[in-house]
Amino acid sequence: MAVADDIALVKKQELALELPRFDEDVAFAIGSAIRDRALAEGMGIVIDLRTWDRQMFFAATANTSADNAEWVRRKINTVRRYQRASYRMVLERGEGPFSPQSGADPADYVIAGGGFPIRVTGAGIIGALTISGLPGRSDHAVAVDALCDHLGLARSDYALPVE
Repeated sequence: MAVADDIALVKKQELALELPRFDEDVAFAIGSAIRDRALAEGMGIVIDLRTWDRQMFFAATANTSADNAEWVRRKINTVRRYQRASYRMVLERGEGPFSPQSGADPADYVIAGGGFPIRVTGAGIIGALTISGLPGRSDHAVAVDALCDHLGLARSDYALPVE
């Protein structure tokens, strides 16, 4: 039943972690906070915040590569197409490539944690916050923690159990 519980919690995250607004200043505040945490904790990650039509924040810390940016691109595509966190896709479908019948080319889409929809009050899902560099569940957790912090919500109320 743990997977069903995790899916329910990720759905709660997707709905509750809604921003009142999203612009360049918000993207910079959230992205910078994630970068500061990554540096303090020694996390090698790539951070991307964007609306669907443009990138608004990007940073990479030490021990990342161009591969991480490529994973980010594919996670963003998955969030945009399926309108949900890419880690929820992992929980619902299992890791691995999309089936050929899905039409989601593995060169452009990936089932891996770390892509999280940016939902804005009154507008719906308008972009994605994406992390790459850690295991998928941890990438997802970094994004959720950052949104909780930005919204002034307790991380513990939205955190997935540690595996």
